[in-house]
Amino acid sequence: MITHYPYKNLGHANHGWLNARHHFSFSGYQDQKRMQFGVLRVINDDVIKAGAGFALHPHKNMEIITYVKKGGITHQDSDGNVGRTVAGDVQVMSAGTGVYHSEFNLETDDTNILQIWIEPNQLDVKPRWDSYEFPKEPTLASLTLLVSGDGKAPLSIYQDAFIYGGHLCEGTELSHTIKHQAYVLVSEGTLEIEGYSLDKGDGLEVSGLSSIRLKAISEAKVLLIDVPQKNRL
Repeated sequence: MITHYPYKNLGHANHGWLNARHHFSFSGYQDQKRMQFGVLRVINDDVIKAGAGFALHPHKNMEIITYVKKGGITHQDSDGNVGRTVAGDVQVMSAGTGVYHSEFNLETDDTNILQIWIEPNQLDVKPRWDSYEFPKEPTLASLTLLVSGDGKAPLSIYQDAFIYGGHLCEGTELSHTIKHQAYVLVSEGTLEIEGYSLDKGDGLEVSGLSSIRLKAISEAKVLLIDVPQKNRL
């Protein structure tokens, strides 16, 4: 089963300093039909004004992944971690037993991030934070594994989930194998996936398929999140 979620139909909240689109229910946007996708609980497409950001606030027992689409985001937390993640790169925080953190756009222009929350398969772990710079070369044969729970990716989370990314030149076609079920996000350009045309900001839920075919109609950047259906705690 495949379901397309166009950017224009996503939940929307504009706070001035933050212009957010919500793929799932979050804060003031609530839709009982859009609570989560397996263990994938949150995808927020956030545009943050220069000099603004999320002040110090707590998290617990959640895997929080931030993919920077444009600009840069600066992280600081109660465990002493400080880091700046820029466009094309990813940061991961396992909140575990509990952590306070802040995220600010200290750049001179707007920053655009995808904030992704995944429910963990282990509770009350020791909190941790990490980031990684990924290659910017065009994707040729397969998407790059960015984050996983099996130790095979540069960044790790506490869940049997996999996050892949790719920068596809116009005309590039490739096949991607799905372990569980997948949520696909287009951060730039236009992609065709199994007959569906996805533009910048769109999301696509894929379940019941073991693989999908991607074709770049224009130069495109894509993120694919492969998550299990339910937690087994």
